[in-house]
Amino acid sequence: MPGGYANYQNTLIDSFFHEQDQRLLQAFRERTAKMDRRAQLAAVSGIYDEAVLDRLIELDIGPDTLAAMSVVPLVCVAWADKKVQDEERRAIIAAAEAAGVKSQDGRYPLLEFWLTKRPGAALIDAWKHYIQSLCGRLERADIERLKHDLLDRARDVAQAAGGFLGIGNKVSAAEQAVLAELEQAFAS
Repeated sequence: MPGGYANYQNTLIDSFFHEQDQRLLQAFRERTAKMDRRAQLAAVSGIYDEAVLDRLIELDIGPDTLAAMSVVPLVCVAWADKKVQDEERRAIIAAAEAAGVKSQDGRYPLLEFWLTKRPGAALIDAWKHYIQSLCGRLERADIERLKHDLLDRARDVAQAAGGFLGIGNKVSAAEQAVLAELEQAFAS
């Protein structure tokens, strides 16, 4: 029954290569999905370091979570002086758009609410706890890059409406205090 053996051998070989093809196809799909997710996270966060993005993906952090995480510090800095100025509002909306926060008919309901009514301390506390938890799962170099990216955008908001006629220190003492508080969240 040599013909039967050859048929079984061919079936075995076909099965092996079919299984290999399926594994290769699955690996390709996973790489593609990871690249798509990485691009989404980069668009939302402004973070382009692939190692940091891959680690965020591994931690199952989605674009919506990252967008909120990146906007909260901006809102807190804007409210440091007890009033959100027009320049700060524009800087935050621009940063949110750049971070991939989608408007609803040209509006940003939650963001506009936060810019109209000062969020309570619970928001910044939740953000700090989230950052501390996240930092516990990241490498030190990844933490530093994340901190740098988030705090740079917060400083941009702080500088958007400071000084007198554009002269002098553009970041107030109250804004400096909020920036220091935000930075402290990364120290754990």
